[in-house]
Amino acid sequence: MVVKPNVLKHHLKDSWKSLRRNGWMSVAAVSAVTVTLLLVGIFMALLLNVNRISSQVENDVRVRVYVERGTTKKQEAKLQTELKALKNVKKVSYRSAKTELDTIVGSYGSQWKMFSGDKNPLNNVFMVDTKDPKATISVAKQAEKLKRVAEASYGGSTAKKLFKTVDTIQRWGVGFTILLLFVAVFLISNTIRITILSRADEIGVMRLVGATNGYIRWPFLLEGAWTGLLGALIPMLVVDIGYSLVYRNAGLTTAANGYSLYASVPFLIWLDLALAAIGVVIGALGAVVSMRRFLKI
Repeated sequence: MVVKPNVLKHHLKDSWKSLRRNGWMSVAAVSAVTVTLLLVGIFMALLLNVNRISSQVENDVRVRVYVERGTTKKQEAKLQTELKALKNVKKVSYRSAKTELDTIVGSYGSQWKMFSGDKNPLNNVFMVDTKDPKATISVAKQAEKLKRVAEASYGGSTAKKLFKTVDTIQRWGVGFTILLLFVAVFLISNTIRITILSRADEIGVMRLVGATNGYIRWPFLLEGAWTGLLGALIPMLVVDIGYSLVYRNAGLTTAANGYSLYASVPFLIWLDLALAAIGVVIGALGAVVSMRRFLKI
């Protein structure tokens, strides 16, 4: 339904007056939304960054295919071709036993140099990157069945726990966020209900003079939106300050491990917009719930 600018301006003023007229009830509703959206904002920031770091960790998971000692170059080339042909394999790279030993020497000290040359106990290795990180387990099992493969590892139980943990966080995170939003809608709907009941006589007069249903409903809808928007302001401020502090303190640590949180800008801008939008939407939904139940027009 299209609303004329002058009528919309009147509804905006009316909804703002209604908020002030309700006094402590409006404060209570805004406070409840503030607490709810603060938890939602913190949880959204946490969930999004956990998903980001989990994706980065997942992308680092590879299948290490150890080649049997004594395998010829021709046999290794054939094995590499077979590995590339496996389902969900994106890339296969080769690391010689010497390269593996040099990596250990660089990480753990020169005492490992005694194993150089013919004394090197390590195997040549194919590093297999998968198209989907979760496919590493199945690719490892397929690779172990190929000839000239001594072992295929993918992190074992660590990889399984990682994938399971990520799925659990995503499911519970979405569920918890939806629950919080339902609570906010319920609280706002109760506040709007009180407003409707307190203005019953006024609504009756408006009906008698021919006011349309839409005209009567708009102020309550806007009042709910105002409640949600005002309730989002403090969570936006708190989450911005808190996340900036966490990002500065945790940035170096995560970078040292090869991972990173979302940069404060533009992440916080989008998060603030999301919180404001969520506040307005749940406020309007709360108003709609009350109007359907208590405004029989």
